[in-house]
Amino acid sequence: MANTTSAKKAVRKIARRTEINKSRRSRVRTFIRKVEEAIAAGDKSAAETALRAAQPELMRAATKGVVHKNTASRKVSRLAQRVKSLNA
Repeated sequence: MANTTSAKKAVRKIARRTEINKSRRSRVRTFIRKVEEAIAAGDKSAAETALRAAQPELMRAATKGVVHKNTASRKVSRLAQRVKSLNA
C-alpha cells in the first residue's frame, strides 16, 4: 500500500483514469460489435452506417491513448474492407 501523500494521490488518479479508460474501451467494443452484427446479417446499408459511427469512436480512443493509433487504424481498415465486400 502507498505510504507517501504523493503516492496515495497517484493511486487515486490511476483509479479514476482506469475507470475512464474502461468505459472508453467498452464503448469502442460496442461500436465494433454493431458493425460486425450488421455484416453478419448481410445488411450493407446498416453496416456502412455503423462503420461511419464506429470510425471516429475508434480514432478518439487512439487519441486518448486507450488503444494504439495503428491498432485503431487496422481495425477501421479491416471493418471497412469487410463492409465493402458485402454484396460485391
